[in-house]
Amino acid sequence: MKAKPEKMLAISAKGTVPVLELPNAEVLDESYDIIRWALRQSDPQNWLSADLGSAISDLIERNDGQFKTDLDHYKYWERFPAESQGEYRLRGEQFLAELEVLLSRQSYLLAERITLADIALFPFVRQFAFVDKDWFDQSPYPKLRAWLEQLLNSKLFLAAMKKSPPWQDGDSPISL
Repeated sequence: MKAKPEKMLAISAKGTVPVLELPNAEVLDESYDIIRWALRQSDPQNWLSADLGSAISDLIERNDGQFKTDLDHYKYWERFPAESQGEYRLRGEQFLAELEVLLSRQSYLLAERITLADIALFPFVRQFAFVDKDWFDQSPYPKLRAWLEQLLNSKLFLAAMKKSPPWQDGDSPISL
C-alpha cells in the first residue's frame, strides 16, 4: 500500500484495495460488491445461494458493520485509547460467539457447504485470530477455530495467497 499505482488512484479516490474497473468504466471499490459482481459472472459452487440470499447479506452486513469496527479497535488499539485492547477484544467476541453457535449447527456458517458468507467473513475472522493467536488458540470457540483452519488450508486460499509482484498498468491479468 506504500506504492499505490496512479491508475488505481485515478479511478478510486479512496486509494484502497480492492478496486475493479469494469469494461463499461464502472468502478467497484468495495470487496463485497466485487465478489458479488464476480459471482454473477460465474458461480460454479453456488456461493450466492439464492435460497440463503437474505441470511447471507444480513450476516455480511453485521460483519462489515460492528464487527469490523471492533476488529479495527482490537487490532489497532493504540489508535483508540478510550478502551483497553482487552475491552475491544471482548466486544468482537460477541460476534465470534454468534459464529460459534452457527457452526455448531452445520459445517459452515449458513449451510453444510461453503457460501458467500464464509468467503466474505473468513478474512475478518482471520485478522481477529492473528492479533493474538495464542489467545485465539485457547479461546472458547472450537468450531470457529476448526472452520478457520479448514479455510486457511484450502487450495483456493493457498493459491490466492501466492506472492506476486504488484500489478502494474499494462501487465497481464492475474488469475487463480
